Amino acid sequence: MRPRCRAMIPALILTAVVIAAAAPAAAAQDQPKPALATAPAEPRLVLTPPPAAAPRINGARVFGVRPGSPFLFTIPATGERPMTFGVEGLPEGLMLDTATGRITGALPAPGAYAVTFTAANARGTASRPFKIVCGDTLALTPHMGWNSWYVWENHVTDSIMRAAADAMAASGMIDHGYMYVNIDDCWSVRPDAKDPSLLGEPRDPRGMINSNGRFPDMRALTDYIHAKGLKAGIYTSPGPFTCAGHVAAYQHEKNDVERFVEWGYDFLKYDWCSYNGVAKDKSVEELQKPYRLISGLLAEQPRDIVLNLCQYGMGKVWEWGAAVGGNSWRTAGDLGGSFEGIPAALFRDGFDVYSANELHRYGGPGHWNDPDYLLLGYLSDWKGGTAPSPLTPNEQYTHVSLWALVAAPLIFSGDITRLDAFTLGLLTNDEVIDVDQDPLGRPGRRAAKTGDVEIWVRELEDGSRAVGLFNRGEGLASVTASWDEIGIAGPQKVRDLWRQKELGVFDGSFTAYVARHGVVMVRLWPL
Repeated sequence: MRPRCRAMIPALILTAVVIAAAAPAAAAQDQPKPALATAPAEPRLVLTPPPAAAPRINGARVFGVRPGSPFLFTIPATGERPMTFGVEGLPEGLMLDTATGRITGALPAPGAYAVTFTAANARGTASRPFKIVCGDTLALTPHMGWNSWYVWENHVTDSIMRAAADAMAASGMIDHGYMYVNIDDCWSVRPDAKDPSLLGEPRDPRGMINSNGRFPDMRALTDYIHAKGLKAGIYTSPGPFTCAGHVAAYQHEKNDVERFVEWGYDFLKYDWCSYNGVAKDKSVEELQKPYRLISGLLAEQPRDIVLNLCQYGMGKVWEWGAAVGGNSWRTAGDLGGSFEGIPAALFRDGFDVYSANELHRYGGPGHWNDPDYLLLGYLSDWKGGTAPSPLTPNEQYTHVSLWALVAAPLIFSGDITRLDAFTLGLLTNDEVIDVDQDPLGRPGRRAAKTGDVEIWVRELEDGSRAVGLFNRGEGLASVTASWDEIGIAGPQKVRDLWRQKELGVFDGSFTAYVARHGVVMVRLWPL
């Protein structure tokens, strides 16, 4: 791999990449080198083709549930509506709504069930194999959904959460596998608040935590989200207060877990925050202690609640996060800790923390490295308003591509009610999502780095490889992925995942011109 040149170019280069190779077996020949140009900004070009009218079943291919827990899964399918859904081999205890694709019920005993989903409309029929695994392990693929923090932060309300659920359904994100609608901080009482809507009794006479005035009926909220075929997530801290100063779980952990079950939540983000004042020190034992406690309590409940450990990578959490019951764990600080700092954090906390610590060794089904949320679309500017993500268009393609390659949760945290075509294209490319949700669950790794260019590779269940050709430099670069570096041999069929386009058959290596801070993401199958 070597940089080709350093001049500034527009994002148009990313959307019209010229592909070359060392000894292609069958590919377009004599492609011209892209002309360099100077531009003040990159155009926001949509690479993802629109969904076809014919049915296509998307998202995860495997789903975990515990015996006896309420089951809710919506078959994600794009295509013209109305659509009729079917499931061949659906186990006893579960039922399908053929009009919505929602599967509900409960499985009484452990077991693995191979089923086949079908979706039919006036344009045709699609089918896809799927596995339901009833056992002790949840989150068999990385979580997909939305979180309120990076757009609404301390302004979140019940109506905002309902609007988010509406938007996840209306935008079609649910049809691509997005599932969780998660409240972050600021739903519980803040005792020192000047705003009366944040005040109230922190707990009822039984010691059960209460929501503040902005959330008048938590059970009604989760019922609303579930009625959309989606799942609901909530947030708290093991300390006495959350990061924003709201009442949290310390010394009331059992009460709060039981309250979350009573309210009907399916996901818990457990944020270290004020536990700094509780922990004796920063030893691994002390870092693990609150997470062991909460995961043990969750395991006793009659409802599945996925657990996200949010403690910013302290004590190399990736080495023990799974052992203390985490289904995912934050690997670094807040990606959006400052609005202007998001681009630098993407490369530092995404690429460098991951590769320096070989995090691919620690993720897998039921336990995932979490480098934080997808910071796309409109975000909080931390000045009382919102603004478009400071990431350039190329950086946004890089952001989603890297998250998919390393098997990170795809949790969007921009304004889900203001999705334009560009942002929706970033979030709903099914071939990129297929990489993230691959059932093998083997996270990708950095295979090579030379200067500003890097090759990342992920092994997939069907024997193919997903490969990201990244350019962290300030100008156009020629980036080559050699077969030796990515662990393959012989002729390979190559497909551009963002454009969903076959590129030909290549042998020995694959080369693409990649724009400043951009990516070309491909998938390779042995011929």
